[in-house]
Order: sequence, then C-alpha cells, then structure tokens
Amino acid sequence: MAKFYGIGVGPGDSELVTIKASRLLEDLDILYTPEAKKGSKSFALGIAEPYLKEHLEIKQRHFPMVRSNSTKEVQWQAISAEIAEDVKSGKNVGFITLGDPMVYSTYSYLLALLEKEIDCQTIPGITSFCSMASELGQPLTMDEESLAVMPATASAEKIEAALELHDSIVLMKVANHLDTVLPLLEKLGLLQQTFMVSNSSTDKQQTLLGLEGITPETKLPYFTTLLVKKKIF
Repeated sequence: MAKFYGIGVGPGDSELVTIKASRLLEDLDILYTPEAKKGSKSFALGIAEPYLKEHLEIKQRHFPMVRSNSTKEVQWQAISAEIAEDVKSGKNVGFITLGDPMVYSTYSYLLALLEKEIDCQTIPGITSFCSMASELGQPLTMDEESLAVMPATASAEKIEAALELHDSIVLMKVANHLDTVLPLLEKLGLLQQTFMVSNSSTDKQQTLLGLEGITPETKLPYFTTLLVKKKIF
C-alpha cells in the first residue's frame, strides 16, 4: 500500500543519513523537498541526492518563512492536499527535512493534516545539535544534568529562564537574534561557556568557543547553533 514518509536527512553530511532513510529514499516514487526562498535550491535535497534514483519525480515546494500562521497554513494545506492526492494514486511519497522530522520541522504541520487521511511514517534523523555535541566532544547531558533546546526566536524572558535553570542549553536559529541572546549570556556570565557552530557537519563548518568577539552586528550563516555548557567536559 502506498505511504507518505517524513524523512530526516540529518545536519548536512550525506554520510550521516541513516541506513533506513537511504533505503526509503531509493524506493520513492515522488519526493517533496522544502525551499525557504522561491527558486532556491533545497539544502535538504543536496544532502539526500546521493541516495535518489535517476528520474525520480522531485517536487520542490516553497514554505514561507514568516511569522504569520495564517499565511503559512494556506501553503501547508495546499501542499498536504497535493501529497494526499499522490499517495491515493498509489505513489510512495517522501518529504525530506533537515535534522529530525520531529524537531522544529515543517513536516510536523503536514503530518497533523495528513495522518488521518493517508498512511504516514516518520523516519528519524540526526539533529544538528547532536552532531555538534559529537564533533565538539561535549556531552549534552550527564548524570542528573538537564538539557533545554529552544529557538532564539523565543522571548528574552523564556531564554533567560532556560539559561538559569538548565545545565546545557541549545539555542537554534541564532543568526538574526544576537541582539537578544548576547546580553543574556553576558548578564549570566556564560559567554566563555558557549560554543558556536555554523553549518554543522559540512565542509563550511565554523566552530568557536567563547563569544567575546561576537557582537549583535556580527553576520552569521543561517544554520548557526549555540551550545551553552555550564560544565565544559
């Protein structure tokens, strides 16, 4: 029976795609891939390319990166309807996403619209922050330590509360939010205990420990993540 697969392709290195994900990618009839800007090449597609069969039908769809949920919902509904039609016609359909499909992924919204209409299966992937921790040799958690994962788009109050409460804190999507994050790290004395990684697991990866030289005006790659460690291993 035809099925819809949400497939996590990991943080950037094609060799970090799981065996199960690679097998399913090879067997798809149609692949949907997200683009943040119309006409731009999907980063997730570049990761998955080594596993795609020749002449696979690829549907690159635009997901607007805006705060307005009503704008985004119109697109989610249109794309989910298209996916449902493809699956009902007997096609095995995949949707690829960076990292893991259940961590800050557009796929979650599509799944909510489709899971009662067609057969769906989610294939996990390696998150950017798990890859980052491995590359840095820094455990995310040990013993009774706690971990918080949140976007830098959250309010300053939420971020400060997480920084005060948890032992390890991952802040994602920081590139355009240094004006919020840096003052909080400085206030709590955590600038020297913060790792910054951009473009994790790719040949463009950049790594920094300590943010004293970083200012709110510093230009960072879009895929930049912070790992705040109160106890550096």
